[in-house]
Amino acid sequence: MKTIAVVIASLIAFSGISHAAEIIAPVKEIVDATRSNWADNSSDWIDIFDASRLDHLYSRDFVAKYQAAAQFPAVDDDGISPFDYDVIVNGQDACPLEDLTMVAAPVVDGVAEVTVRFKKSACSDAPDAKDYTTVHFEVVEEGGKPVIDDIVTENIETQARDSLKTTMALIAKGQ
Repeated sequence: MKTIAVVIASLIAFSGISHAAEIIAPVKEIVDATRSNWADNSSDWIDIFDASRLDHLYSRDFVAKYQAAAQFPAVDDDGISPFDYDVIVNGQDACPLEDLTMVAAPVVDGVAEVTVRFKKSACSDAPDAKDYTTVHFEVVEEGGKPVIDDIVTENIETQARDSLKTTMALIAKGQ
């Protein structure tokens, strides 16, 4: 009974966002774009930080940090991205994503964490080709809808969790 009360309280705390599908929706759009980007097809690259996505998928704080970091573009073809790697696969190379799962955790302190796991190198012969990549999306409510407030990757080498918002703040400082 206590578990049910915690779940209900979590749903109420998220002010109307009560279904996992709604919480997952902005994450699903980003993951679907990433999946398409690494698919074995010739479709155009989808920018997960283009103006239309920044406008409706990300929190105001995330967007502010992204725009500040974008003043320091990485060396790449478009000259506007602050990143020289795909922040979802956490690398410059990947295969078509395999065994992808998405799970939303209950809301805690106004934040729902959506965990996404996938194999990004399954087509490779590397020893770690079958390893899973795990990405945590922190989803909050703004303006009555769920938005992504941070993207956190698990660093396999250090076992630490790396926040994209922290990375963007460092980029904006020229670091």
